Amino acid sequence: MPDKANVLTIGELAKATNIHVETIRYYQRRGLVREPERPPGGIRRYGSADIERLTFVKTAQHLGFSLDEVSDLLQLEDGAHCREASALAEHKLQDVRGKIDRLQRIEKVLSEMVSRCHAQQGNVTCPLIASLHGGLRGAEDPRE
Repeated sequence: MPDKANVLTIGELAKATNIHVETIRYYQRRGLVREPERPPGGIRRYGSADIERLTFVKTAQHLGFSLDEVSDLLQLEDGAHCREASALAEHKLQDVRGKIDRLQRIEKVLSEMVSRCHAQQGNVTCPLIASLHGGLRGAEDPRE
């Protein structure tokens, strides 16, 4: 990793962070990553601070934070706002737990449908296809 000097082109930054150039440019337009000044007759250069910033953005995204939420976290990145950062993370955790709950209900319904398909004998309508055509009447809607 280069030192603090800005020596990387945007292509080299993309390679160093494993993030596409167009994604970096998009992050710049969103204000998540700085766009360095272009020197007269030269090209923009990036350094280790830019690598760290992109790493922050991608790590937060991998944890499920939207780019708007990443922007909020970046405003707190000086480390002095732990309570606010914690509140954002707690909200994200609640969202994740809600999604897990919905996915578990979907898994249950799909498992039941697959079991009915496996138990079906003969040349009759597939229970899975029939259930999808008929909706989830009488069954718990796993999306709610």
